[in-house]
Amino acid sequence: MAKQLTITGIVQGVGYRAAFHDAAVALGLSGWVRNRRDGSVEATVRGELQALDAIVDWARRGPAGASVSQVSVSEVGDASVTQSRFEIRPTK
Repeated sequence: MAKQLTITGIVQGVGYRAAFHDAAVALGLSGWVRNRRDGSVEATVRGELQALDAIVDWARRGPAGASVSQVSVSEVGDASVTQSRFEIRPTK
């Protein structure tokens, strides 16, 4: 199972990507996270349902310096996550 998240608010310049990465790794998820030029953060994650629910809950809070206004979540096919680990990607 895989999900794509788009997180908006004050989520860039506050360590959101690095903290998201650490949370995803701790939950055993694979996928990626990156900043977007529009100021949002985008992530695609794959794993067990319980871990996916946990990362969505985490995304709604974020790290201490973040102020999350919205998290959009959509289901995507497992094939959308090809890597076996979790990575931080460059801004798109």
